[in-house]
Amino acid sequence: MTALLEVEGLSKRFTGRRSFADMLARRPAPVVRALEDVSLDIRRGETLGIVGESGCGKSTLARCLVHLHNADAGTIRLDGLPMEGMDSAAREKFSRRVQMVFQDPYGSLNPRMTVGQTLAEVLAVHRIVPPAQIAARVDELLDLVHLPRDAAARYPYEFSGGQRQRIGIARALAMQPDVIIADEPVSALDVSVQAQVVNLFLELQSRLGLTLVFITHDLRLVRHLTHRVAVMYLGRIVELGPTEQLFDAPRHPYTQALLRAVPQLTPGRRSDEAAVMGELPSPLNPPTGCAFHPRCPLAQARCSVERPEMREVGWPVACHFA
Repeated sequence: MTALLEVEGLSKRFTGRRSFADMLARRPAPVVRALEDVSLDIRRGETLGIVGESGCGKSTLARCLVHLHNADAGTIRLDGLPMEGMDSAAREKFSRRVQMVFQDPYGSLNPRMTVGQTLAEVLAVHRIVPPAQIAARVDELLDLVHLPRDAAARYPYEFSGGQRQRIGIARALAMQPDVIIADEPVSALDVSVQAQVVNLFLELQSRLGLTLVFITHDLRLVRHLTHRVAVMYLGRIVELGPTEQLFDAPRHPYTQALLRAVPQLTPGRRSDEAAVMGELPSPLNPPTGCAFHPRCPLAQARCSVERPEMREVGWPVACHFA
């Protein structure tokens, strides 16, 4: 598969507020290093999973990909064309082709607009179809996500969480995208509803030829849904490989720890392990060298001073001893 979306050297930092003590001591405002030199390719027609603990930078990466955040450094390319330096028309075209489905479907929908008005607004503002065809296209979008057509006349509060997520997916599909980035799209839903939404994503991918980026902390879901997996730790990708091979033989100690902690469904077997020993370090003051070394059972002196670069060990891994 060819690369549709390419990310090279992406970095993003957020400046926090200075406390009164900081101002008295003339200390600079704290800086959160959310992303550090992230590079990956997203191939046409695939599903790429992005996993890691809370606070590792998954959502920041997603928001940079759809340009809700402006990256401080690095390049994002769509079909080989860099997003940086685009004029407004080209940037709008990019935004149409790369859409996002958010974790909280209710928070991302206007409670004062009916579902039909929400979808029609997208179609009209971006001139997706002629005005005379908007109503018919709204019906088609509701059909695609398996909602009844009379849903167009109802408001978001009248739907369940799973139905609201389907509305969010329909709104993303209204833009006729090539890529959908789903940021924890099922984490707020009941387990039975999660399965329905995941199966909807798979159906839409097959039917429409979509490329999916699926961001989640649920490794079982990742194994079921994705072709490749990127494992993130403290703003960096530490392992990126084919899903089945990575699950069967993870190379990075962090990936190995995450997989050991996945709940077992086999009777008589259960895992009581924490995902990783210790707490995730603060992105305000990340460790030197390999960021994972304070929690890594394999760490040696080299790890605290030398940051490992991504290297091929069957697939790219950022570990000195993979």
